[in-house]
Amino acid sequence: MTQDPNETTVPIPIDQALNSAQQAANSPESSPPASTASTDTADLAGTANTADTQSPTDPQSLAQSSATMALGTIASRLTGMVRDIAIVAAIGFGVFGDTYSVANTVPNIIYILIAGGALNAIFIPQLVRHLEHDLDKGNEYADRLLTLVTLILLGVTFIVTIAAPLVIGIYGPRAWSAADVNSAVLFARFCLPQILFYGLFAMFSQVLNSRKKFTAPMFAPIVNNVVVVITALVFLSVVASKNPTTGTITAGQIALLGIGTTLGIAAQAAVLVPVMAKAGYTWRPRFDFRGQGLGKVRYLAGWTFLFVLTNQLSYIVVTRLAAKANVSAATDPQVISAGFTSYSRAYLLFMFPHSIVTVSIVTFLLPQMSRAVAAGRRSEVARDVGEGTLMASVIIVPACVALFLAGPKISAVLFGFGAATAQEASFVGVILQAFLIGLVPFTIFYVLLRGFYAFEDTKTPALINIGMNVVNVVAALTFYSIADAKWKVPALALGYSLSYVVTVPITWRILSKTTGALPTFDVIRSLVRMALASVFAGLAIWAVLRITGNLLGDARWAELIEILLALGVGGAIYIGFARAMRIEQIHEVTDLVRSRIQR
Repeated sequence: MTQDPNETTVPIPIDQALNSAQQAANSPESSPPASTASTDTADLAGTANTADTQSPTDPQSLAQSSATMALGTIASRLTGMVRDIAIVAAIGFGVFGDTYSVANTVPNIIYILIAGGALNAIFIPQLVRHLEHDLDKGNEYADRLLTLVTLILLGVTFIVTIAAPLVIGIYGPRAWSAADVNSAVLFARFCLPQILFYGLFAMFSQVLNSRKKFTAPMFAPIVNNVVVVITALVFLSVVASKNPTTGTITAGQIALLGIGTTLGIAAQAAVLVPVMAKAGYTWRPRFDFRGQGLGKVRYLAGWTFLFVLTNQLSYIVVTRLAAKANVSAATDPQVISAGFTSYSRAYLLFMFPHSIVTVSIVTFLLPQMSRAVAAGRRSEVARDVGEGTLMASVIIVPACVALFLAGPKISAVLFGFGAATAQEASFVGVILQAFLIGLVPFTIFYVLLRGFYAFEDTKTPALINIGMNVVNVVAALTFYSIADAKWKVPALALGYSLSYVVTVPITWRILSKTTGALPTFDVIRSLVRMALASVFAGLAIWAVLRITGNLLGDARWAELIEILLALGVGGAIYIGFARAMRIEQIHEVTDLVRSRIQR
């Protein structure tokens, strides 16, 4: 199920959600913010002139570009984490929190369903081609495409806002009371206009990315985060109860939180308008759609729609089950409150290393792979897929181990404020552990999809995705039914992970039939080495957490010190073992970091 530019999102398979505006600021697959100082001033026209002689991917160049993007992502994600802490403090992990989380996620879901997947899979390859071959550098084509998508999103936004009760009826569990449903519907009416602003942000970002202007889309989510943090703080100041419920909250307080959240997404899109103008593009709406080459986009978008629709059908199942689990928890004092809000916060932590590392790398690679395909250099796409997988994995593999060991402490430190209890916050880390089983396959799948999209192949990913979501739904229903009340939400996360574990080997083989032989042996060998180095790092992290926990106690400041010390020691040991095992990518990453520190 993906996506993020604002990570209040949850697992909607990541290729589409990872690039929806909500993820960038918080969490899949919103249009993944991308930024790269090293290529930010590059001239795409020059690239077009040298298309046939362009050299293959330089790992050092990829590392440098991705590192710069990662710096922007880190800034967005850190402010996004502050935003998420503030929101959880305001709404808690109970049923009221779920009504806000469901209502605030629905706009992202609908945007992705209608246009998000098409924007991510189609816009970049199409815009790059028209930029390189049209006399006006693709400006008129972009005008028409942006106009068409905006009109569609405006219509959809109007319809679903009117139909808010029906929309909430689809995603909310039957176990909700009338007050719960009313709260979610009112939140939805204020949040659903985000659909339009998600679309504008994603479209503006793709226009800039196609022109190798990556920086602004990466930093834009910070604006959204600031607006939402302010909104949450104001909400906390006007709500009398520390633990608001759907029975005590007022319509005005719901409006405050809903409108403030939507204004954050609107601001995130608005800040890109002057950046586009500076890059040489000003959007001028054009309505002469016929005969302008948009038919191919319609065909490609049809398969992308199927891809996203499949995701959403499985997502409905998971959302309803997670929210239902929270209703059951509310009636049993022995069960920790954990539902959709807990599930989504665990997913945001799960997405954190992916969004910083993988999204940055792939954002750099997709335009490059699209140009290689256009020039008939398929083998370069295979090389890019392999290199992108390893460049991401050299950080993702140890991050997975570190988060698995320190996850409960991290979530307790981050989310144990306001309406959320320390026990509820810590349990988010348990859900995170179930997600982390699938983090590496999740990352590889994200890279593989971009390989298909470089060939403008949206049909194959759509068909693969059907099988993956069948696995997800079957696993979710099975694990949920056999799990005790306390473990039902972690069971859903485990089913999500299993779907990627099963799907990745199949997807790898299918893509190799298009690109030619992928570097399978090299990738497996390197992943094994990364895993071994991560095991040694994990042992160190576990030992540090145990020792410091006994010495410092469980105060919040003490747990923060324990986490930082454990991750620091573990990171140093991982780098040492990775160098000793001759994992090439670790040299590129550490050398790059050292050079930047020296500067």
